[in-house]
Amino acid sequence: MARDDAAFRTIMKTHNQRLYRLARGVVRNNSEAEDIVQEAYVSAFAHLQDFRGDSTLATWLSRIVINEALGRLRKKRRAADLSQPGSAEAQIIQFPLNASTDDPERTMAQRQILQLVERATDSLPDVYRTVFVARVIEGLSIEETAQLVGIRPETVKTRLHRARTLVRKHLDEQIGPVLMDAFPFAGQRCERLATAVMKQLGFPQ
Repeated sequence: MARDDAAFRTIMKTHNQRLYRLARGVVRNNSEAEDIVQEAYVSAFAHLQDFRGDSTLATWLSRIVINEALGRLRKKRRAADLSQPGSAEAQIIQFPLNASTDDPERTMAQRQILQLVERATDSLPDVYRTVFVARVIEGLSIEETAQLVGIRPETVKTRLHRARTLVRKHLDEQIGPVLMDAFPFAGQRCERLATAVMKQLGFPQ
């Protein structure tokens, strides 16, 4: 593959989203995920001669990203770095948000749902989170995920089932209290209805 700036830019634009999501799925930090993807591209472009076509370019790049991300996690653990991940918003999943701004409440609700899913994904243990991001969020097949992570397809299925169970549990815990406040009928609305009923019944106002 020729060292062509235009070709490199095309490769990056084509694979940026997948690689970023995979990296962030491992490290749970936005800026670090970007660093990982950048390092992965530098490494990949410097060793293009190693790409022999045994897998797709996307799979090859994804494997480099996963290895880089997992390597960083191992370094953190060895250094006993207990710092928490950043609080900046991430974009793991893209909901089909309505481009129109006519319904800001709907847009806000979709963003809140997105944040709930992101937090649920971040709460997964590492071994489950990587599989969940690859299989569910990126839509890779069982076989592609197994090849990417370096485990058997049967193990992917087991971890995916456990990950989905944990995400569902997390969402239930988060959404339950919210639903208790859904469709509120209090304050002025409540008072207005009571006044209208009393008036129809002939009670003095």
